Amino acid sequence: MSIPNHILEQLNSQADLISIIGRHTTLKRAGNEYKGCCPFHGEKSPSFYVNPQKNIYHCFGCGVGGNAISFLRDYESLTFIEAVNELSKQTGIEVPKEEQQNVSYQRTKQSTVKPTSQAPTATQSDNHTPVGQNQDNSAPSYSDSVIYDDGHYDNYPPLDVYDSAPYSSEGYGSDYQSSSDSGNGYPPSWLTDTDAITDLHSMDHSADEDGNLYELLEQIQQFYQHNLATHPHAKHYFLSRGITEDIFETFGLGYAPFGWQHLEHQFPQDIEGLKALGLVRQSESGRDYDLLRDRVIFPIRDNQGRTIGFGGRALDNEVKPKYINSSDSPVFHKQHVLYGYYESRQQRADSWLVVEGYMDVIALYQAGIYGAVASMGTAINESQISRLLTLNPTLTLSFDGDSAGQKAAWRTLEVALPVLADDKELRFLTLPNNHDPDTFIKSQGGDAMREQIANAMPLSQYIFAYLSERYDLTLAEGKAKLMSQVRSLTTALPKGSSFRYLLNNDIYQKLGGKRSQNVEAKDALLDFDGDMTISQQLQLCFLFQPRTLIDDPIEIIWQRAGINGLHLPPHIQQKASPDVLRPVAWEDLQDSALLDIVSTIKRCLNYLPKDANAAAHFILSNLKPLTQETLSRGWGGFYKTLTARNVLSLDELVENLVMQLLKLHLQKKMQELIKNPDHIKLAIVRKQSQLLNDWLRAQQAEQSAQMVTVQS
Repeated sequence: MSIPNHILEQLNSQADLISIIGRHTTLKRAGNEYKGCCPFHGEKSPSFYVNPQKNIYHCFGCGVGGNAISFLRDYESLTFIEAVNELSKQTGIEVPKEEQQNVSYQRTKQSTVKPTSQAPTATQSDNHTPVGQNQDNSAPSYSDSVIYDDGHYDNYPPLDVYDSAPYSSEGYGSDYQSSSDSGNGYPPSWLTDTDAITDLHSMDHSADEDGNLYELLEQIQQFYQHNLATHPHAKHYFLSRGITEDIFETFGLGYAPFGWQHLEHQFPQDIEGLKALGLVRQSESGRDYDLLRDRVIFPIRDNQGRTIGFGGRALDNEVKPKYINSSDSPVFHKQHVLYGYYESRQQRADSWLVVEGYMDVIALYQAGIYGAVASMGTAINESQISRLLTLNPTLTLSFDGDSAGQKAAWRTLEVALPVLADDKELRFLTLPNNHDPDTFIKSQGGDAMREQIANAMPLSQYIFAYLSERYDLTLAEGKAKLMSQVRSLTTALPKGSSFRYLLNNDIYQKLGGKRSQNVEAKDALLDFDGDMTISQQLQLCFLFQPRTLIDDPIEIIWQRAGINGLHLPPHIQQKASPDVLRPVAWEDLQDSALLDIVSTIKRCLNYLPKDANAAAHFILSNLKPLTQETLSRGWGGFYKTLTARNVLSLDELVENLVMQLLKLHLQKKMQELIKNPDHIKLAIVRKQSQLLNDWLRAQQAEQSAQMVTVQS
């Protein structure tokens, strides 16, 4: 598979190289760089440097160096494609799995526009005269108050004016009318003034060549940007909203002028491309017209930073619809695009906030709050939420406090539930006094906005707050309806989710209920004594159920968690001693009391009485005096509790307690290895800890799901 160079460059530039390398060696800041011992040749004196600005590394000892892809490939023994896919997951930059749809179109030798005598004059853009008040008597007036929607532009009222009026290229202002180049197939003169685009002439030298939609979109964006600079009233709109001129350039803001066919006049050879992009449409009478007219323009970019569409905002608040997005095209698919995503990734955003509009995204960015994104006129979908949760496990949603905004927030909640794993969190932000992020920042400032984001409402609280306004909680019927809706919601959570049980129980308690004692009695994860350590609880479990040690719990967990089959890079595998790779033994836990009871039970296992109480006394008699004394104090209450609750098996509890001990052991071991660096051992222990934690979360989720089944 061939991956474009620009995508590889973005993957490398946006990868968190410090974090990637930091998994294998300790890095400490040294000026503008990070310094550590080289993970490739196991040195004791640090000569390995990482430059976060350039996102490259170099070892002055062994000479290795490269970028994120090369490190994953060379150190973690990934193939090139595997390394690219891993960075794609980390950065959110999509890697094409197959060739893009056909983005070419047939260019024409001559413009299909045939000017006639006169048109609604484009000098309106300078005079700021509404079209309905056009002084040209040849064009009838229309009311701006007529409402129309984005999906039916053939019914757009001004089209009647357009169809009945003659038009001419003479009506277009000189600012955006092609000069001597007109009709020769070249871009307009203003488009070729800078060195950055001098190659456009060579691109257009033949009218028979196919055009490229991405290249055409880039030219259109430059056209709109040029118009923003030459039309003060449009520029004033952004300035009046508090947007600074440097942000104009960052987001490529522009202006689509008055005129029915300004795009066709500027790009006469690209009519087919303009229609494919949905920027030029056709009226019922068959005459072409521009979709975006007299609107400030927000270019829409994909994950690679390419312009793929445009959003237009009417300058007059009375014009409906206020916002128009260009339609789906071979390069623009609204359901896959988040406005502001590319700009936020360029700033290495580490937290994400979903907002409603373009101006919210821009205002937050200007305030230094990166990570704000907006969907393209439709509700954010499951795949987009999943992508954002991959970048950060906490996602905040900010919607207006009005009825429409809260409905949108609730729809987003329902969409998000299937991807809301236990390690993910959804938070909700409703700003005070009906503010949106744009107006709130202008009123209160960026720091106040950051505080609002930090204090956003957790999902559990939001659900209860939202539903409690819709049901009468003074009545049992209202409580029942609310609880029924909560249970219906939680069924959408991932299978095995512990959050399902916790959320149901939390809402139930808020409604005045208490946890069922019967459920509690069947809970395998009982805390028999809050003062007991994990080790003491495990010792009592072994005392009650010694045959749990027939198959060593540590070895079983090691195998089930996949640690036995640990895949290591060749250079680590070669240097790793067999002792490091073996499963943890009871001796490694450095717990004399626990080791005493484990070794005693294994030694006496074939001689134990069948009665649990008798077996416990037999084991106690063979333990060291100190261990015997400690267990004897807790045994009576422990045995009484189990008998009263009819708990016959402690397999799940034993497994959970052993997992916790192993987790603590590996954490302690990592801390020791960091203080006394042994990078080979540290890399292995980190991998072991990661696998154990992943399996532990899976087990906890499964147990919680079982508890929900018991409750229901």
